[in-house]
Amino acid sequence: MTDSMFLAHRPGKPAQAVTGDADIAGAPWLDLVDPTPAEQALAARLTAQRIPTREDLEEIESSSRLFMEDDAVYLSTPLVRRMQDDFFISPVGFVLKRNRLLTVRFTAFSAFDVVAKQIAGRTDALSGDEVSVLLMEAVVDRLADILEHLGQALDTLSREVFQSDQPRRAVQADRTLRSLLQRVGRSGDLASSVRDSLLGMERIAIFVSENKKHDLSERLRGRLATVARDIGSLNDFVSQTSNKVQFLLDATLGFISIEQNNGMKILTVVSFIGVAPTLVAGIYGMNFHDIPELNWRYGYWYSLALMAATIVLPLLWFWHRGWLNRGR
Repeated sequence: MTDSMFLAHRPGKPAQAVTGDADIAGAPWLDLVDPTPAEQALAARLTAQRIPTREDLEEIESSSRLFMEDDAVYLSTPLVRRMQDDFFISPVGFVLKRNRLLTVRFTAFSAFDVVAKQIAGRTDALSGDEVSVLLMEAVVDRLADILEHLGQALDTLSREVFQSDQPRRAVQADRTLRSLLQRVGRSGDLASSVRDSLLGMERIAIFVSENKKHDLSERLRGRLATVARDIGSLNDFVSQTSNKVQFLLDATLGFISIEQNNGMKILTVVSFIGVAPTLVAGIYGMNFHDIPELNWRYGYWYSLALMAATIVLPLLWFWHRGWLNRGR
């Protein structure tokens, strides 16, 4: 659970909690982290801007994510946060004015921490526009890192799916394939989440760079163009990753089908072996007086041996054909 915070970031100084007007003086970036209603009301009073709620930021239509209100640009996008083996999506909002940027988020993002350290380590003045570009660059870099780790995870999965190990027992194979299927599915979900984040960042970059009511300097336009190119290359990587996820999913399902077929082979062997001795027992269990072996001294043992032979001989034949795997 993220602690609620209302922070002001200034060049050359660490982040400071905002409690009044004096705390935002000279701060190009104000950051609301999982804000309480009181912190939202304070931010609205200090900035004279409407503060978007979480419900506002979770709207999916473009007109609700990218728009102008008075002289402020309102932007929002879903961002993926990855934590070790888990991840989730959380919305992020930007209220951009030329001299100040206000961000609204509901969880910690490492990209925001990186930019906070960069601003604290600088001594030159910053505008809200430049802070927004810094955040876009950091977010795209973070998404690239997530995709890099995802690519490595898929390479590992690929080796595990296609490894040529010794045959495993059925229970072990079932457990292994189930785990692989879950991991492939999670990788596909992560790739889809990253694609959504990239799409949101791409829309923000285009909207900000082409907004005539909020002109950027040529230098910042150039940096935004670089961000847009990076997003384009990452989108290509996501498409390639999605194709690989689909390939691994199909392969895993194929191996599951093979395991099911192997199970059906075993059932076929068992049912076939049970038919012949049942037939022998049925024949010699008939109540006909003229059965040739009825008065034979060895008839009982003969029938038992015949039933045993009808079990052993098919087993040997199936074993020779490879239907009975030694590893099972």
